Order: sequence, then structure tokens, then C-alpha cells
Amino acid sequence: MKVIKINAVWCSGCLVMNKIWNKVLKEYEIETINLDYDLDEEEVQKYTPGNILPVFIFYDNNKEIKRIVGEKSEKEMLEIVRSILNEKNN
Repeated sequence: MKVIKINAVWCSGCLVMNKIWNKVLKEYEIETINLDYDLDEEEVQKYTPGNILPVFIFYDNNKEIKRIVGEKSEKEMLEIVRSILNEKNN
């Protein structure tokens, strides 16, 4: 599984989610590709992220399986990741 994480330096919700995502990564080894909404604009548009940041796009076997938009709590993020991993392993 890999995650495309789209955020921006001016986005306060992105700063909060960066801390939460780093905690998730301490528990689970997930390949993460970080894209900046402004600096990587051409690449970001391929994922049609919309106007709400951050965006986490979960992929398995090059297929999008889940998209999370906006701020979530640490508990919510861990539950989402666990759910995805459980589905993947079943």
C-alpha cells in the first residue's frame, strides 16, 4: 500500500495532519509520496484533489482504494489505516 499525501505550506489543517500522519507512520510502514499543492501543481492535478486540504489517497496495486479529505483526529486516522490493512489482508 502507498499513500499520496497532498498538502500546502499555508494550510493549517495540513500542519496538524502532518503530526498525526507521522504518528501513524510510527505504527505502520506505509510508503508515502508527499506533494505540495502549489509547488507540485502539475502532478497534483492528476489526482483531482479539490479545494480542501490535506488529501490522503490510499493505493493498493496502483488502484485508489480510499481518499481522506480534510482534518481528522489521530484516532480516526489510525482506525482508517487499520480498516484498510484488515481489508487488504482478508
